[in-house]
Order: sequence, then structure tokens, then C-alpha cells
Amino acid sequence: MRILLVDDDQKAARLLARGLQEEGYDVETAHSVDMAALHDSTAFSLFILDWMLPGKSGVDFCRDLRAQGVRTPILMLTARDAVEDRIAGLDTGADDYLTKPFVFEELLARVRALLRRVELAQPAQITLDDLVIDPQSRAVTRAGVRLDLTPKEYAILKLLVTHAGEVVSRAQLAEHIWHADLIAIDNLIDVHMKNLRRKLDPPGMAALIHTVRGQGFRLAPAGAS
Repeated sequence: MRILLVDDDQKAARLLARGLQEEGYDVETAHSVDMAALHDSTAFSLFILDWMLPGKSGVDFCRDLRAQGVRTPILMLTARDAVEDRIAGLDTGADDYLTKPFVFEELLARVRALLRRVELAQPAQITLDDLVIDPQSRAVTRAGVRLDLTPKEYAILKLLVTHAGEVVSRAQLAEHIWHADLIAIDNLIDVHMKNLRRKLDPPGMAALIHTVRGQGFRLAPAGAS
């Protein structure tokens, strides 16, 4: 599940993102509405928005998203705890509201609750050509053959399929799969990608994973380059 966290307190955002990543979530951060708008809003399963942001506020961004027809769940974070403020946040389209300071475990529980709604609305399977992924059971098959993937291999494949057709950089893999700097696990990426490719793209089958020289990797339909 991908989460967009928008908070102008960069230290707080970094710590919160790291905590969510340690729980297995794929987190992107932005420090203003302008930065958040650079992302494809349809690529996320949840938005976590700080109320007070430089320039346009989180409430304004929430209102804009709903006006655009984006139905992705929104969790609003704010130091405002007055009843009228909570009502204002919810009336603009936020799905939940959490006042600062908060305990991380409570935020995590609210995140899980909101994402359960997304899971219920998701298709039971993700398909790309003859590749089928069942997010609930984490079962992966290609051409009807079950693939025995390790947790890391599955996480890499899930990230690639989430960005199907797009290039996923080695730095993205390092951050989202290992929560580490690229320089620390660069060789480890090669080992896991080699093993994943051996299982996903065996001899005699068209490759689904493509190396984009100097940029990263891309999951694309068989025969694409």
C-alpha cells in the first residue's frame, strides 16, 4: 500500500515515514501542496495531510482532491482540537482526523482502518499478461505456475507492479524495500533481482522485468523493451 505523507516539518515527516515503512508501507513524502501535486494522486492508497502547510493548507488540498473526484482515504493531522475545526476538516472530505501530539500506535491503527476500506474495494487479483498476483494471499503465478518467492522478492515484485510501465530506480528499491541508503545495499539489490528474474522470467519465456541502463528496472508486458 502506497501512502503520500504531506508535512512541512521535515524531521517529523522523516520519522513518521520511517515508522510506517518499518510496518511495511510504501511511503512518499512532500513538504507542501505544490510538492504533493507533482505526484500522481491515483497512485496512492492513502493520504496523510498536515493541516498547516506553507502556501495552500492541507484542508485546501483535501478539498481540491475531492473536487477532482479523487476518493482515496485522507487522514488529517493537526494541532487544532476544537470541535469546529474537526468538523471543518471532515466536511472538506477528510475520512479521519488526528490531533497532535499523538501516539504512533494510534496513528497506525487509524491507517490500518482506512486501508482496510481500500483493500475491500480492490480487485482480488493483479494481472499483467500471464502474471497473476493475489495481494491477500501473496500468491504469485505466471502462466499458471506458482512461483515460490521470498518475502523480499515479493516486495520487489509488488513495488514493480505498482509502478508497471514506469522505471523504478535502485535508490527507490533501497529505500522502500530495505529502508536503507543505496550505497549500503547496492550489491544486495543485484542478488535479489537476479533471483527474482530467474523465477519470474525463466528460459523460454518472454521477459517481464527490463533493465533500463543507468536508471533502474521496469516491469512491462512480455516482449516490451
